[in-house]
Amino acid sequence: MAATQPLPSSFVSFDGLRARRGDARRACQSLPTGTGTGRKNTSQGVRAMAASTGGAPKRETDPKKRVVITGMGLVSCFGNDIDVFYNKLLDAQSGVGYIDRFDASGYSTKFAAQIKGFSSHGYIDGKNDRRLDDCLRYCLVSGKRALEHAGLGGENLEKVDKQRAGVLVGSGMGGLSVFSDGVKSLIEKGYKRITPFFIPYSITNMASALLAIELGLMGPNYSISTACATANYCFYAAANHIRRGEADIMVAGGTEAAIVPAGLGGFIACRALSSRNDSPKTASRPWDKDREGFVMGEGAGLLVMESLEHAIRRGAPIIAEYLGGAVTCDAHHMTDPRGDGLGVSSCIEKSLDDAGISPEEVNYINCHATSTLAGDLAEVNALKKVFKETADIKINGTKSMIGHCLGAAGGIEAIATIKAITTGWLHPTINQFNLEPSVTFDTVPNVKKQHEVHVGISNSFGFGGHNSVVVFAPYR
Repeated sequence: MAATQPLPSSFVSFDGLRARRGDARRACQSLPTGTGTGRKNTSQGVRAMAASTGGAPKRETDPKKRVVITGMGLVSCFGNDIDVFYNKLLDAQSGVGYIDRFDASGYSTKFAAQIKGFSSHGYIDGKNDRRLDDCLRYCLVSGKRALEHAGLGGENLEKVDKQRAGVLVGSGMGGLSVFSDGVKSLIEKGYKRITPFFIPYSITNMASALLAIELGLMGPNYSISTACATANYCFYAAANHIRRGEADIMVAGGTEAAIVPAGLGGFIACRALSSRNDSPKTASRPWDKDREGFVMGEGAGLLVMESLEHAIRRGAPIIAEYLGGAVTCDAHHMTDPRGDGLGVSSCIEKSLDDAGISPEEVNYINCHATSTLAGDLAEVNALKKVFKETADIKINGTKSMIGHCLGAAGGIEAIATIKAITTGWLHPTINQFNLEPSVTFDTVPNVKKQHEVHVGISNSFGFGGHNSVVVFAPYR
């Protein structure tokens, strides 16, 4: 999946006020240091947000088209509680360890960020729980927890129009355990011994379908599978359903459970994985000179996305705002990035245009940063094309602690991005021992940092040249 890739305006904006470049400069010069603009003051006073060429469009103001985040749910190697998950990230803990789900002793990579002790108690009945592939279990638990977080658990969900509530959850690999077991039964015992759940629990759309079936959500429902860019594609599509008036609520994100013999072996064959078996916890090291591949992870990350009008009407807790997003294709190679970085940089530019903001308003980026040789630097090079001034921008790599969760990566990292916005703390990029000199951004090395996020973006890129970027900001 996306890991080996390189992956990868005459207007300004400050505090919602928009003016032409000259007017903005004059307005900012008239503001005294310390004025309540919500921006950091510099030694020169309040710095105007310089305009990008061509001008950024205004942010959406129609409450029917503004999309807000009202709930979040995840399953991760750090458990299912979002606050516990983010606190462990802030504490620079690693979820990587030796695989014990199957015998990996004969593999050249013997470790992953494996979920251990997972329980679906209270969310999936026992009979179904035994049949489901883990990627489906992760989706059901994180989806229901996200709805609870949004105040839509139990009877509260019955109060909304379910024909205007949809589900859009994708997976890069689908039900890989069920698929592998079915193929094994076919080879060893013949086709008559294949479980009737083989097809339904293998296909990638079933995560969205089962969540909707259990909850009675009758709005837009499908899945997207674009390798490691999957979850961001789902957020982008879900938001557009709301913007077009086709839904009031969308539960969206990604789920993945590929730490099985076929998944591990397949990525080893792609030469994508780190083989640092003597030190698994330091194996994922984005932007470090000694990085040599990504670490497999798994889990699910889902958001409840809602029109602002609907959220206000039902008194929902508004966590953050989704401003926009974009998707593009490198159109270059199955796994290698474009040398000129055009696919990634254009995706970022399109996402900012969709969000109605200028590059200068972005001061935090949750990077794809898989810890691969080509991918890490390709992403940084693309960022430099879009963001000419890097001094105020901080970037970090969540995968340094939880591995690469493939189709679920964007979902879990969107939650990390939103938690950065709501807490004012950025988690570190751990295992930063020897930074590549061309990385001129602050990567938040090894120790968390306090940082007021004005606008944050989250990048995800996938095998096949799929690029996806989503943009979040504090809700005001």
